[in-house]
Amino acid sequence: MTDAGKAVFLSYASEDAEAARRIAGALQAAGIEVWLDQSELRGGDAWDRQIRERIHQCRLFIAVISSHTENRDEGYFRHEWNLAVERTHHMAENRAFIVPVAIDNTSERGASVPERFHDFQWVRLIGGETPPAFAARIAGLVGADARGKTQSGDATVSPRSISQSHPMSRRAGWRWLGITMAVIALLMGWAVWHYTHTPATRDQPVAPTVPLAAEKSIAVLPFLDMSETKDQEYFADGMAEEILDLLARVPDLRIPARTSSFYFKGKPTKVPEIARELGVANVLEGSVRRSGNRIRVTAQLIRADTGFHVWSDTYDRELRDVFEVQDDIANAVVQALQISLLGGPLSRTAGGTQNLEAYQLYLRAKAGGMRNTRVDAEAAMQYVDQAIKLDPNFALAWTLKATGTFQQTENGLLLPKDGYESARQSALHALQLSPDLSTAHLILAYVHRSYDWDWAACKAELRLAFESNQNEPLGLQLAGMLAYTLGKSDEAERQLEAALSRDPLNTYAQWNLGTARYLAGRYADAEAAYRRLLEIEPSFAWTHAYLAKTLLAEGKTEAAVAMARQEPEESSRLDILPIALFATGQTREADEALHILETKYGATDAFFVAMTYASRGDKDRALDWLERAYRQKDSSLVEIVGEPLFGNVATDPRYKAFLRKMNLPE
Repeated sequence: MTDAGKAVFLSYASEDAEAARRIAGALQAAGIEVWLDQSELRGGDAWDRQIRERIHQCRLFIAVISSHTENRDEGYFRHEWNLAVERTHHMAENRAFIVPVAIDNTSERGASVPERFHDFQWVRLIGGETPPAFAARIAGLVGADARGKTQSGDATVSPRSISQSHPMSRRAGWRWLGITMAVIALLMGWAVWHYTHTPATRDQPVAPTVPLAAEKSIAVLPFLDMSETKDQEYFADGMAEEILDLLARVPDLRIPARTSSFYFKGKPTKVPEIARELGVANVLEGSVRRSGNRIRVTAQLIRADTGFHVWSDTYDRELRDVFEVQDDIANAVVQALQISLLGGPLSRTAGGTQNLEAYQLYLRAKAGGMRNTRVDAEAAMQYVDQAIKLDPNFALAWTLKATGTFQQTENGLLLPKDGYESARQSALHALQLSPDLSTAHLILAYVHRSYDWDWAACKAELRLAFESNQNEPLGLQLAGMLAYTLGKSDEAERQLEAALSRDPLNTYAQWNLGTARYLAGRYADAEAAYRRLLEIEPSFAWTHAYLAKTLLAEGKTEAAVAMARQEPEESSRLDILPIALFATGQTREADEALHILETKYGATDAFFVAMTYASRGDKDRALDWLERAYRQKDSSLVEIVGEPLFGNVATDPRYKAFLRKMNLPE
């Protein structure tokens, strides 16, 4: 190593030497100097002195964490970890130095590591397999000078967010992961096909109100995996999703989206209860048994109020006939419900694949993405890349690749400018292959709203998506989000309620409905929406914090403090707690909480620091932090219009100028 001051120190237990060498090799291939101890025997004053010098001089310290480090109460690597933590005490708060890397499924929560390690979001490199994007990120950080600028001029991130790789709040990051899950859920079959009705002429059409339990309504429940080895759950889920997607294209049929239908998976809920919750008259159940290249698919259509089997059938086919089986079941259901299809039976159009191996990899990728863990998400990207390699014209796989790239960006494996641009290019390529693929347009719409802040471009992509399917729940949800960003509260609420009418248990749509009502000043209705969300999913992120904001607006200050304290995620809790404490006169504790928010999360949650100062009437600091949020591309800025906690600065010319800079209404 020629320049320790620009090097990476790699600390690991001897049992993890092979994985450490993989990481070192990937970094060295990217031109990074790595100090990697090759010795099994450590000891002696000279050796210890050299270790101290290296840790004192290196630019970054990577701590390799695994089940081996967890099982060892003692080890030289623990001495190295403590030396690294000691060095951070002499560094600026925003200096990126320690990078915790887990090489297996060791959980961050409760891990036997120095407490300081928990200030950073971890990177997970299973078995030491290191993607080029991570090496590129480390290279950028190694090249940073003392002022926090890379050689190309880009700002570095805070030590806490090194593995996030960009200044976006955790709350915003999880929000995108939720949207990602919703997009993945849309990729259930082939590309959309046009209805026989006239395309929408409005930019953001509102779905018509549909009466509950309409006769022509059906919920498709996840199919059971009846295979002997019980390893075909992904295939069984994919079968149900593909059929759901086919049926969702029938204009006269009301069908809840996957988010709601799969909500009951693994729960002992009876069919009549599911039907009442989802507002449908019929339920489709099924099972899949796979043995080698043979599959047996059983499906039954049940009338919910009577339990009567309207239709059932069993299909014994070769695996290569899986697409035909899906079509047969969907068409049989339509016939059983006595729905007339103009143009003949349901059929597929462009966007999919006839390559069975690529299709199975695609199903595995979707299943991994839906599980919403970093390890599964990374594995999903490998599956989808393999699917694309087998069939480069598989448009839906390109769309899934776009959503997976967003996940990688949120997990810190890609820079935002790289991650968002890569996702954008994948979505654009999918549209080149299948121009009517609405999910790709929705991905682009989300990028334009939450990252580009280009409202016109977002609206244009939504319009294109709606031309194919004007009642798509995710499209309606995004339309509602754009509407409340632009201060169009009535339109926002209509869109979000329409989304929920088609996907009643969608937690993200429910959260956005509460936010739209809150920003519109309809606090009692917002409180009801958030409390409904807690009934559906008690642990849903941000809900307690945003309900606390709502209670504050209603003048229920003590209740707001109690609710804010229930927010499980520290960063989200601190976004609101200083404001609630200050409102109840607990000034000292409020100041302490604000100090932690600033010092620990200032690089990611600047919008909420600004909001806290605004609520106190400190205009100068509020506006300074707003500018910081703008520079950091804080996605929470899309919620600024209508936020009552900025009321104290609303008349300040600088605040109005800020809104104009974002092309938002004053």
